[in-house]
Amino acid sequence: MPYVIAICHQKGGVAKTTTTLGLGASLVEKRVETLMIDLDPQANLTGSMGINSAQVNSSIAEALLGQADLASVRLETSLPGLDIVPSNAGMFTINRQLFQLQDYEYRLRKVLNGSAAADYEFVLLDCPPSLGPLTFNALTAADLLIVPTQCEYFSIQALMDIFELVNVVRDRTNPQLLYRLLVTMFDGRGNFHTRMLEQMREYFKEGLLDTIIGFDTKIREAQVAGQPITIHAPLSRGAQQYRQLAEELLHYVSNKQQIQTA
Repeated sequence: MPYVIAICHQKGGVAKTTTTLGLGASLVEKRVETLMIDLDPQANLTGSMGINSAQVNSSIAEALLGQADLASVRLETSLPGLDIVPSNAGMFTINRQLFQLQDYEYRLRKVLNGSAAADYEFVLLDCPPSLGPLTFNALTAADLLIVPTQCEYFSIQALMDIFELVNVVRDRTNPQLLYRLLVTMFDGRGNFHTRMLEQMREYFKEGLLDTIIGFDTKIREAQVAGQPITIHAPLSRGAQQYRQLAEELLHYVSNKQQIQTA
């Protein structure tokens, strides 16, 4: 089975999609077969790979509703080893449809338990900026939740809702769910972000990933170009930081697996 990572925060603009794409591209650089799933009806991850969502016939919605299997809805990307299940306009009604299904929280886990998911070592779930059925499905299916957050008051304040959802998921559907926070869009030019980061490290301790993603205009340029930052600007600071994130997570997962098999 692949290791499943959900990238989630209910606040928009904290680099969820950028993190999914940067991490996925960095993993395949290390020859780690990776599948990205765009769970956001806005289809930003799909567009970030240069795919026009209006021309996508099938999305993860069909798989969640049992109308298609994973193999039939995934697409190859321009990066060998990196595939994507895209989003399209059909995703805008999926929350309401899921609510009508029994045990809807387990639909994505069931999809990822199929044989097609065994082609990958990692699955990355790009969640919508909401805490509805799609996000609940993602956290139920995930081994690890990564919460991108800025060193800003409103971004940190919104973490409380995420933690409440994590507790609900642990109680109801996925008691093994773990989480880590990832600082994104960090601006070290002033003192404010630095002070906030120090407070976060003191409060969250090992819950905070060591990697910090700084503010980099090359990341925005990569989004417009429809490419991962590692391809658009491979020597940029942002590309190097996402490679560092991939290294940290590979080490983290390897240690977890060694503990479980000991």
